[in-house]
Amino acid sequence: MMLTGRNESAGATFVLLGFSSFPPLKLPLFMMFLAIYTVTVVGNLGMIGVIRVNPKLQTPMYFFLSHLSFLDFCYSSVVTPKLLEILVVEDRTISFKGCMAQFFFACMFVIAEMFMLAVMAYDRFVAVCNPLLYTVAMSPKLCALLVAGTYTWGVLCSSKLTYSLLKMSYCGSTINHFCCEFSAILSVSCSDTHFSQMVMLVVSTFSEVCSLLIILTSYVFIVVTIIKMPSTGGLRKAFSTCASHLTAITIFHGDILLLYSVPKSKSSWLFIKVATVFYSIVIPMLNPLIYSLRNKDVKETVKNLIHTKLLSHSV
Repeated sequence: MMLTGRNESAGATFVLLGFSSFPPLKLPLFMMFLAIYTVTVVGNLGMIGVIRVNPKLQTPMYFFLSHLSFLDFCYSSVVTPKLLEILVVEDRTISFKGCMAQFFFACMFVIAEMFMLAVMAYDRFVAVCNPLLYTVAMSPKLCALLVAGTYTWGVLCSSKLTYSLLKMSYCGSTINHFCCEFSAILSVSCSDTHFSQMVMLVVSTFSEVCSLLIILTSYVFIVVTIIKMPSTGGLRKAFSTCASHLTAITIFHGDILLLYSVPKSKSSWLFIKVATVFYSIVIPMLNPLIYSLRNKDVKETVKNLIHTKLLSHSV
């Protein structure tokens, strides 16, 4: 039945197909996603806690990293619990309001993370290219403004995209996805989707180009500075401060660019689901691992906390 008007749509429900086409995989997928989500929650909240308890980590770089961990935790928590639910229960429905809310928050956190990675690239640029002026240039006020700007831009973009979806009517009830992803929602609309697609194209292209431009410009200057360094010790230190961030950027932007370069045809929906799993569930788990495994200060703080905990239990 066609869903038109705010009142009728508000009480509507969608059915999320998820991975229902593969019944034997339901339990293995549930166990795998549950394990990944557990590591994501522990890893990201643990990273935030570690940064807060160690005075050595009260720097702009770790301030931004704590917000990246917060965004990863939030984004994964918007998507994963519903995926786990539809894998184990027969009722795979989600209300219209719930679907729009899930899309709004997921979109907001993804765009905010996109620009958080760009802010972190700028932070690395200042640290490597102007180390003597780093603490002055990256003042607490500027750091707070940069973080506030990423969240604000995420909210504005997500609001515009969600509004474009709310203005449409829907004549389908089955969403061929495990979450309320933009193209999946459009597939069940019986309105003209041209406006929504144009809004998505403009918002996603502008955000992606701007964030990548900031990242690429920052790293061009970083590479030039590193090449000019006379000592190998300084070169190694400069590279180590950027390696984790570069890894996170490559995985995040690579997956998003791959996802949105795939044509939305029936044959590509499985690939789209897998790609969405990767950037919405796997990447939030990988980021704290990437930063903690390559970071001496973080590893030392974790070891000290474990050591202190064991001593308190043995006394």
